Amino acid sequence: MPKETAVYTHGHHESVLRSHRWRTAANSAAYLIGELRSGMSVLDVGCGPGTITADLAALVAPGRVTAVDTTGEILAQAADAASERGLENVEFAVADVHALDFPDDSFDVVHAHQVLQHVGDPVQALREMRRVCRPGGIVAARDSDYAAMSWFPESPVMDGWLELYRRVARANGGEPDAGRRLLSWAREAGFTDITPTAASWCFATPESRDWWSGLWADRTVGSVYAKLAVEGGHATAEELTAISEAWRTWGEQGDGWFMVPHGEILCRA
Repeated sequence: MPKETAVYTHGHHESVLRSHRWRTAANSAAYLIGELRSGMSVLDVGCGPGTITADLAALVAPGRVTAVDTTGEILAQAADAASERGLENVEFAVADVHALDFPDDSFDVVHAHQVLQHVGDPVQALREMRRVCRPGGIVAARDSDYAAMSWFPESPVMDGWLELYRRVARANGGEPDAGRRLLSWAREAGFTDITPTAASWCFATPESRDWWSGLWADRTVGSVYAKLAVEGGHATAEELTAISEAWRTWGEQGDGWFMVPHGEILCRA
């Protein structure tokens, strides 16, 4: 496939949006919050259902937030999220991060959460994010790192899940271990003033473990990822069912623990 092309491995199945709607600026963009000021203009790339977008809009009001994603359907959900909170400083547009339809120097802050792992050319994406960011502004990106995810108790079937997911994601043109690569990609994109950090999500309480295992169990058999895994010859439906059951088994463990690490970059344009 062309370098700039990638398939969004998860798609927008309910189990995927269940995860995305949980995200907030506090649990997914804390590294950026201290840089935000009232009156700033923000571009939120790959906004999904818009929960982080809404938080950013509240933090910079009366500044404006422009939220973009690849489909109008998901943008409609983001618009609903903003409307439910009474936010009037958000606008929405379909966009491709490899070729953003905005003039140079348009925004004070350009933000992308869990986007670069899914695009065909993350360096070009960062170049575009830099182009539309005003001099002295901030380009912020955060991505998980699948190979660094860890859990307990150990499970050979879940080991197989991780290997399978990384194989499917790469076959679709993405890079599932993006977190560790963000600094390198930013340097290649031309940034010289970069603050790299790391953070994690941890699912270990009964409630969070049940939620995390349930959405991945459902995602493994019902999402676009499941379809791509089977159609690409990476797994059979029976193998996916076994992985889904392993997720539910893990979620039932009283000592179950799962960590999702993320790489983060704050880049001065």
